[in-house]
Amino acid sequence: MAKGISTHGDVLISRLKDGTELNDIWAEVAQVLQLWNDQRTDITDLLSFRTTNVNDVVPQSFTSDSFEEATEFGIPRAIRPPSDWLKLGYPFRDFDLRTAFTWKFLRDATAEQVQAHVERALEADNKLTTNSIMNAIFGKVTRTNDWNNTVYPLWSADGSMTPPPFLGNTFQSDHTHYLTTATNTLDSNHVEALLTHVTEHGYGIKPGTTLLILVNDVDFEASRISAWRAGQTYRTNGPLPKWDFIPSTLLPAWISDETIHGTTPPDNFNNLDVWGSYGGALVIKSLYIPRGYVAVVATGGPNADTNPVGFREHIDPDWQGLRHLPGQGKFPLQDSFFMRSFGVGVRHRGAAVVAQITTNANYTPPTFELP
Repeated sequence: MAKGISTHGDVLISRLKDGTELNDIWAEVAQVLQLWNDQRTDITDLLSFRTTNVNDVVPQSFTSDSFEEATEFGIPRAIRPPSDWLKLGYPFRDFDLRTAFTWKFLRDATAEQVQAHVERALEADNKLTTNSIMNAIFGKVTRTNDWNNTVYPLWSADGSMTPPPFLGNTFQSDHTHYLTTATNTLDSNHVEALLTHVTEHGYGIKPGTTLLILVNDVDFEASRISAWRAGQTYRTNGPLPKWDFIPSTLLPAWISDETIHGTTPPDNFNNLDVWGSYGGALVIKSLYIPRGYVAVVATGGPNADTNPVGFREHIDPDWQGLRHLPGQGKFPLQDSFFMRSFGVGVRHRGAAVVAQITTNANYTPPTFELP
């Protein structure tokens, strides 16, 4: 058989060494893929919205129309879509990965050995989709898609446009959502500025939306977030926090005479561990967040259209999600392909903000492993 799959292409292998039928493995892989497609990564679900559109026209702030006092002979002005709507494109690419087994391997392999290859393919898919969504937020790159529509990052002071006003608050053309802390440590004043950067556009303050502070585990510990208390020093020559960090039940038990007034944060949000809250935003630490960076994101929940990133898939449902395609050979698993077709782009340019923890004045995007 060609391509190194087998040197004896006519040898028929119907079962593994432990007696497992290859068709049973094939059916099990199909079930696992279905579960995998239904259970997307918890963090990226909160950041993205699935779509099959080449582009979407999305308002970049939350505005509403108003009534006016009626007159005897006049007619009221007609309402119309606001002028802050923006046409945003989403890229689209095909990605694939192959597994290949010789007939001798299949003859002597156990089911666990074959499944290990499938698990590595699932892990690679998880890395691909997660890194692509993270790169859309942290990347600061403007490009075009296959229909020549502009794929935007968050507000980046690129000179092409100025963020629309919100509730009388106007912005300058150099307004950006890619910041630096100007220090080597994340402090409370940095997070407070990030929260303002999102809420001043109207995101994260409407019912049904939640503000998230996303930070790497290492930066969570280095910043001493859990020690932030309003008006109290937590670091020599450090800023005085504006709010109290309110711990969730996930933090280790401690002795204190402090009394919490109001609702304590939940210990779980969309299957993610919540370690506390600051300024009303849930603090989530995760190794998925690149070290040396912090993000504040307004989310409407899993797959909400108010989430900052659009995740474009093919209009044909058969080409959506992670697909498993048979290759050469009498049995599919002798040579098979995993394929994912998608692209991501920012939908709401003001719904997230990121900061690099560095003394440098200019923001440098992190590097994500991508094809």
